[in-house]
Amino acid sequence: MAMHKDFPTSPHEILKPDVRWFPADETLRDTSYEKLMPPLVPELRQKVFEWRNNGYPDVSDTSRTLLNWWFKTPHPIPHADGTIGNFEYYFAQRESVETVIYLHEFVKVKDKHDLLRFDTRGVVPPKLIEETWRRYVVKMATGSGKTKTMSLLLAWSYFHKKYEEDSDLSKNFLVIAPNIIVLDRLRTDFDGLKIFSEDPVLPDNGTDGRNWRSDFQLTLHIQDEVGPLNSNGNIFLTNIHRVYDDKTPAPTAEDENSMDYFLGKKPQGKTTDSGVDLGRIIRDIDELVVINDEAHHIHDSKLTWFKSIGDIHNKLKQKGSQLALQIDVTATPKHNNGAIFVQTIADYPLVEAITQNVVKHPVLPDSPSRSKLSEKQSSVFTEKYGDYINLGVTEWRKVYPEHEKLGKKAVLFVMTDDTKNCDAVAEYLETTFPEFKDAVLTIHTNRNGEISESASSKASKDELEKLRKQSNEIDSWSSPYKAIVSVLMLKEGWDVRNVTTIVGLRAFAAPSNILPEQTLGRGLRRMYPGSSGEEYVSVVGTEAFMDFVESIQTEGVELEKRAMGTGTEPVAPMIIEVEEDGGKDIDKLDIEIPVLTPRAVREYKNLNDLDLDTLQFQISDYYQYSEEEQREIVFRDITTDEVTHTTVLDGAISTDYRSVIGYFAQTILKDLRLYAAYDVLYPKVQEFVQDKLFGKFVDLEDANTLRNLSEPNASRTIFETFKSAINALTIRDTGNAEIRDSIKIRNVRPFVVKDQKNITAKKSVFNKIVGDSVLELRFAQFLERVPDVVSYAKNYTQVNFKIDYIDATGNIANYIPDFLVKVSDTKTFVVETKGLEDLDDPLKIKRLRQWCADVNASHSDVEFDFVYVDQEKFDRLTGADGRSQNELATFSDLVSSFTAYKE
Repeated sequence: MAMHKDFPTSPHEILKPDVRWFPADETLRDTSYEKLMPPLVPELRQKVFEWRNNGYPDVSDTSRTLLNWWFKTPHPIPHADGTIGNFEYYFAQRESVETVIYLHEFVKVKDKHDLLRFDTRGVVPPKLIEETWRRYVVKMATGSGKTKTMSLLLAWSYFHKKYEEDSDLSKNFLVIAPNIIVLDRLRTDFDGLKIFSEDPVLPDNGTDGRNWRSDFQLTLHIQDEVGPLNSNGNIFLTNIHRVYDDKTPAPTAEDENSMDYFLGKKPQGKTTDSGVDLGRIIRDIDELVVINDEAHHIHDSKLTWFKSIGDIHNKLKQKGSQLALQIDVTATPKHNNGAIFVQTIADYPLVEAITQNVVKHPVLPDSPSRSKLSEKQSSVFTEKYGDYINLGVTEWRKVYPEHEKLGKKAVLFVMTDDTKNCDAVAEYLETTFPEFKDAVLTIHTNRNGEISESASSKASKDELEKLRKQSNEIDSWSSPYKAIVSVLMLKEGWDVRNVTTIVGLRAFAAPSNILPEQTLGRGLRRMYPGSSGEEYVSVVGTEAFMDFVESIQTEGVELEKRAMGTGTEPVAPMIIEVEEDGGKDIDKLDIEIPVLTPRAVREYKNLNDLDLDTLQFQISDYYQYSEEEQREIVFRDITTDEVTHTTVLDGAISTDYRSVIGYFAQTILKDLRLYAAYDVLYPKVQEFVQDKLFGKFVDLEDANTLRNLSEPNASRTIFETFKSAINALTIRDTGNAEIRDSIKIRNVRPFVVKDQKNITAKKSVFNKIVGDSVLELRFAQFLERVPDVVSYAKNYTQVNFKIDYIDATGNIANYIPDFLVKVSDTKTFVVETKGLEDLDDPLKIKRLRQWCADVNASHSDVEFDFVYVDQEKFDRLTGADGRSQNELATFSDLVSSFTAYKE
């Protein structure tokens, strides 16, 4: 099925259940539905969607606060250039977390029968769920942020256990990795509990009356380094082999087969001589949540891994407790026959991740390119598959300089069928292609079972540690390696970002139990996270390999086909760069932009100066609600009217007005980016609500008052009144501005943009001009053809030319004009192009006029002026409307025609 026409491209936007991917082909649905769609997911998506829209009813205060904090509260991020961004979790992460909380608190799942009520097709017999504890499987495409999802669920369990009196969750966590590679990756995020402080996992102290950050006191224990247990909570980060008893020793570097040390020993199918002794991990604790990363390893109840967790549950039951929860996260929760684990409760498939540019787009050679490839009749592996290796190198060579412009190193990844051929390919790369001399990292087991950098090296502990480090750091410029050749490291764990080309020289027969998404997964992680531009990974290989990869199309993934080989375009992101080598006169085309000191500044005066008697606002009506109406307290976003906070009273529970007042105070401060004034603002908001908002004194302890505060008009009045007053108190115009620096367009570093319509620029230092609208491209084409323009530049965000101004809400904001146009060495225009005008546009143009005046008053070399170009008039004057003649022969004509817009 092609993606729904309304499927959003933003990974942050809420996905409606009716636009999600599903197997549309009737044949596939009848024969392979269980391999394509988790049976519980369609119904759960709909139920969670409704639950979310209703404001998370019937959950604990702890869960509601966390959900609102994570997914509805702005989280500003200061950028190096002084601008403020906003951190948002992906919707895939949000939906996974919401679904777990929905099942635990709203549905109150106790066993598999509660879970199976969501099997509306009736295809899952209860016997398929063998565990006797709560186990939820979360399916998320590689690169879509499984670790962040794990961190949120861990924090939720911790705080729920700490703050909710009847909680059956836990403050102790066993976080399991299948092998040392995954463990290393998790350790990067969990060491020092870094992920909990760098991401907005923990609410600010004071949120809803609790000290979240101060109360989050966990001790991290990694592998065998188990220190004293913390009564407040513990995280045991380990691979599964540390959970086995002493009869199943953990792999070490000194083992005869050291492969198990590096990749992790395959979980055993028989457990007759193996029990489970958690030792120090379980001896002194009475509660536990298990979180499995890459959890497709635990699909079989015969495996020791599965039995180990079962024994944890049984040991806890002996203490009068039980395993609180098991959460498995994986991109491929599938059995060996391809069927998806029936316990899967949330699904963000690869097809959706690719559509939303969360991961790279896989690109395969088109038919003409593939027809040029053949397997030679040779017993020499590299001769037999030389065409495929050479094409992979060619594709890698084409994209390497493109990524190098952006400060990234492209990596080639070759997969072979055995260790002998692995060495042969590595030697072929090093001796045939100069750039791979001493730049190929080989990871495999030799005939002795040793993992080595080459066939002749002897495995040792130091060498293996070095190899682990090298494989994890291959993205870095400090690493000499540009290619990696391997038999192993395929299913999971080795997830570097810079793989741009995959060459598959393996048959990938069904018995290998390797899935195509696992194969592609090694190259799917984005090199440029945060960028909106598409990224690509080229996939080439033998016919058997390509057929195997293309089988993923049954899951909705549309694999792009492109011409590959010498003379074709590189499969690389669209890059905007200064075209130094394009024969352009960069000195002539360059534009220098003055950087002024800001006019709009915020002076952080004491908010005690805020006089409530001077506030201007419309008194809100105070309604008398029935007892039934008072039980539902609903808070809505003042701009979108979306439900953001709901409190339901059941007669036995009373809502503390302090949490409501705190909600208003915190939101006001966060919107204004004030971070140290809560203690001052809170009492002022309380006094305002109590004495002024409704034109009379109201009792804050009265549930009727809280119900009135949930009305959009009352909430809006509180927010807008205080924000306007605080802005008026703290923001002022300095009255002057001075030049403090300058920006030269030629110094802008290359950057990635979304693959979109563009024009080749001749009068700009940039190689291409892309526009945010059709008008911008038309305007750039106009600048290219008129004779009186020396040069111009699209003011991309990366140029970093912005002008501070005070927006319609009274906040300090940044205005980024669209174009800079140089008509001579002594005059430059700043141009704003506009389709539909918004409320801020007059304020921006007024500020731009002032900016030009300030520059001209302090800078005598170049005069700056501005032009405001609206689309309707521009289309009419250029004949772009299809009815008029072109009346603009020069840029001067445009300036004259749009002079009125300057006044």
